Amino acid sequence: NRPPSHKMFVRCAIFAAAVLTGAEAFAPAVGSARIFGAAAPAVSSRAGNARTAPSMAAGMPDVSVDAYTEQLRGAKAEVDRIIDATNANPIMVRLGWHDSGTHDASITEAWPKSGGAIGSIRFKPEIMHGANAGLAGAVKMLEPVKTKFPKVTYADLFQMASASGIELAGGPKIGVKYGRMDATSPEQCSPEGNLPDAEAGPNGKYGGTSGTKPTEDPTPNGHLRKVFGRMGLNDEEIVALSGAHTLGRAFKDRSGLGAEKTKFTDGTKVARKDGKAGIGGKGGSSWTEKWLAFDNSYFVTMADAKADAELLKLSTDKTIFDDAGFKPFAEKFKDDEAAFFTSYAKAHKKLSELGSKFDPAEGITL
Repeated sequence: NRPPSHKMFVRCAIFAAAVLTGAEAFAPAVGSARIFGAAAPAVSSRAGNARTAPSMAAGMPDVSVDAYTEQLRGAKAEVDRIIDATNANPIMVRLGWHDSGTHDASITEAWPKSGGAIGSIRFKPEIMHGANAGLAGAVKMLEPVKTKFPKVTYADLFQMASASGIELAGGPKIGVKYGRMDATSPEQCSPEGNLPDAEAGPNGKYGGTSGTKPTEDPTPNGHLRKVFGRMGLNDEEIVALSGAHTLGRAFKDRSGLGAEKTKFTDGTKVARKDGKAGIGGKGGSSWTEKWLAFDNSYFVTMADAKADAELLKLSTDKTIFDDAGFKPFAEKFKDDEAAFFTSYAKAHKKLSELGSKFDPAEGITL
């Protein structure tokens, strides 16, 4: 087991479905990396689906858009079943975000050098980065889906699970686009340090000088802008994505933060939006009372000085109501859940496509 780390992707970095524990190493074998591998033009059996598939992974079989779409539909049904049965919404959101959140928009070298939603999180060393503690278990949960629908890339599968985690918790439909190519080797992993901190380190600063760009800053708001600005995200998108902390819990063995348990995570209260029983496992600290329900309660809680003391309010959470650029959006989302859902869906979709290379170029929608 790896020691706890405060390095986190602040949007979902300390989201953790309690059905999973530890940070076991998990790196599937290289080889099932591409959707459309043949270099020659591929013609579907259905009219209108002729397409050219570039050779990104020699020896991988080609598949028509229609056939791949059917695989996606099957995978989506399985992913939804797994999430609903295990209450794994938070950790699946975190998995997709941590895969895409390594993106550096300033890198102009050929794909996949800029990182992003390329499926590289399944490889060591990336899966072993401090911010990714516990996510090896999430990858492992999705392996049966990959086995059953082998043409679906890991990059697509991770983003599918992330969007489903939001939607099944009562959140907005994300409108994910599919057809992402996969990274094919550990050498294509991004360096550690591209994901943000939720709290300052021992030196009193947030972030550091590793990663593709330094993110060190003495303030939480400055740190967030350095991290998410590197990805190409703006203030509204940062605040909207912060709202995903309405889901999930913080665990000390993954983030170094959170209590052993609270009255909201000890299993005595209903956490799901649909009212069904079950939380996966007990423990940790949540940001909201119903931490398996996607709504705007995160913003309501952050703005409430009298909110229950057992609910989390981290520095990178509180800053959205302190910073002049963040505050107007935080106030808007607190007062208008529909506005939050609209902004969130757009921001999540954008995040899910960072650094991705799609085949076909326009992507595939379900």
